[in-house]
Parts: sequence; C-alpha cells; structure tokens
Amino acid sequence: MSRDPGAGHGQDSPSAQVKRAPQGLDGASMAGHCVLPVTEETMTPWPDRRLPDLFGIDLPILQAPMAGSTTPEMVIAVSEAGGLGALPSAQYDPAGLRAALDQVRAGTRRPINVNFFCHQAPTPDPATEARWRDRLAPYYRESGLVPPEGPAAAARAPFNADFAAVVEAYRPEVVSFHFGLPAPDLLARVRQTGAKILSSATTVAEARALAAAGVDAVIAMGAEAGGHRGSFLDPAMATQAGTMALVPQVADAVAVPVIAAGGIADGRGVAAAVMLGAAGVQVGTAYLFTPEARVPPAHRAALARAGDDNTALTNLFTGRPARGVMNRLMREIGPLSPDAPAFPTAGAALAPLRQWAEAAGRDDFTNLWSGQAAALARETTSAELTRTLAADARALLRWL
Repeated sequence: MSRDPGAGHGQDSPSAQVKRAPQGLDGASMAGHCVLPVTEETMTPWPDRRLPDLFGIDLPILQAPMAGSTTPEMVIAVSEAGGLGALPSAQYDPAGLRAALDQVRAGTRRPINVNFFCHQAPTPDPATEARWRDRLAPYYRESGLVPPEGPAAAARAPFNADFAAVVEAYRPEVVSFHFGLPAPDLLARVRQTGAKILSSATTVAEARALAAAGVDAVIAMGAEAGGHRGSFLDPAMATQAGTMALVPQVADAVAVPVIAAGGIADGRGVAAAVMLGAAGVQVGTAYLFTPEARVPPAHRAALARAGDDNTALTNLFTGRPARGVMNRLMREIGPLSPDAPAFPTAGAALAPLRQWAEAAGRDDFTNLWSGQAAALARETTSAELTRTLAADARALLRWL
C-alpha cells in the first residue's frame, strides 16, 4: 500500500477548505476527499460533549475492535490521540488478553475499550460439519491435502466468567459487546467495575433491546460495515439497513447516545453521521491502512482493490455473516451458504486450504474483511487518522 501519510497537512487555514486529490492504493485520484490541516482551531474541544464526557475522551472517534488486525500499538495510538482505542478479546484467551492489556496500560493511561463476543457456544453438529467438508472436498483434491477429521474446534470464545475476571482486574473504562449482551450475572459484574457498556445494533429493534438492557450507548452498525455483523435478534441479511437509513431511526428510538458505524472512512462520513443524529462514529477499515494494523499480505492486497462493488456479506469463513472483499470461495459456493457450520467453527475446515493458497500468493480461502468505503481510506498513522477524521468533520460542520 503506497498512500502518502504526510499529504494534505500543509499550513493552509481551515477556513480556506484546502482540498487535495489523494492517491488510492493503485495511484488513482480520489478527488473530493477533504483533508484539512490539524491546527489549534480544528482541535478545540468537540462541541457535542455526549461521548467525550461519557468516556473521558477528547474526540468522538472510536476505533473498531478488529480481531486479528488490531494490535496493542493501535489501541495506544488512538487513545493517546484523543479517541477511544479498542482491544478485541476475540483474538485472545484470558491469559493473552491480560498480557495485551499490560502492554496497552504501559503505553497509555487514557480510556480504552475492551470488546467481547456474546455468541452462544455451538452445539456439536457432526452432520453439518461432514456436509461442509464434502462441500470443500474438490478444493482438497485440487490441493492434494487431506481434510481434517473430527469435530471442529471453536476458535472464538464468548464472554464468560474468566473474561469477566480480566475486566474486574484491569477495569477498562469501556467494555463493548458484539452479538448482543452477555448473561445478566456477567453483565452485572462488568457494571460493578464502573465500565461504560456498549453493544452493536443492526436494526432499530436491536437498538431498543440494548437500551432497555441499560447500555450507555448504542453502536448503530449499517450494512456497509466490514467484518462481522453484530446481529442478535434477526439473522436475515437481505433486509439489513445501511448506515444512512439506520442511524437516524436508531437516534429517534433510543435516549442513549448513538455511535454510527459502517461506510465511514473520512471526515465527510463523520460529518454525515453527526448530521443524522449520531454522537460519534466507530471506524474500522480505515485503520487497516495504518502501520499499527496487523494485515497479512493477501488481505493487504485485497484492500488495495476494495471498492464499492466488490465486497459482500459471507458466512463461509466463520459461520456468521461478515463483510469482506470477494474471492474465489465466495464466488464459487457463496457468499452465503446454508452448508457453513455454526459460528465460529466453519473456519476449521478451511484453515489448511488457506495456508496452502496463501503460500502460493493467493487469497482463495482467506477472509478479507473490509467495509464498502475502503477506497476512501489512505495510508497514515492511527493517531493521525483519529485526529484528521475529527478535524475534517468539524471543518465541514462549522458547527451546527
């Protein structure tokens, strides 16, 4: 990826609305992307104080917790820049999470978010797993590999008592959940630490359910968002709303602050979310273009070609719908298939194929998570991205 992280930060005043035509990953122009210099004027306190006061942060910019790609260095950089860095527990066991939190706390004392999955652990289903292996059999014959035998291991653990103990020990300022909320007794343990609680909603009904359960803010996740959908009431994907339709309806439906997510990769997206009633935004894909992200070569190359028309929701890689760049597996047997086993077991049968293809420089069986606005992102640091998202949005809003 070859975007210039320094471009667009000259000495022009914000009132001049200086624009550049930033370069895409392939060198193509991205005209219309407004990038303003970060100055004292643009960094005065954010006028809408709902999220800054709730979380103890400066800017209403939340970095999405992206399992596999988020690093402690990213969390530190975002929080130190005034946003809210988020550590995804889905990539750790409790011991690994403790080690990562030790690293984060050594790098920043600013507020952080620790994110957890709340899925139901799947019931063993040998018949479905056998059907999935049969569906993948042609690829195994092509590769010369032997399909794995036995029950698929669950690679992602839901929030449980062991993770609750980590929250109690480290007391992060914010704890967020994906796929709903944990059992009431576990949620009560989180509340007793004083953490503010967030969760994602993909429908108005889900937002109302979260508000009724007492969350401090709702993340309204539009269909444009990369990675796993946060759905927990309605698994139907065909009727999922986009961010522009979802955010104002959620803002009208709940009394708590709303955080917009999905299709936001520059200041224009932040400004649009605020105009729709959001108190702030959660940004994921744009942070994959920073040096703090851990992005394998196959995924990095896919992000370079990601656009508005080549991502799709797929359940093939984990068993739950998630948005990523289209690849061979998605085109040939998906992107959504009833044969995929329950989350998070689907990936076990794909792992050998993924390793085989990636060794040959191909992404045929790799989950290439990306939102629909990847083409708007540019190479920069996590700290600079956080500050620029807020500065560009503020200059565009002038303030409401």
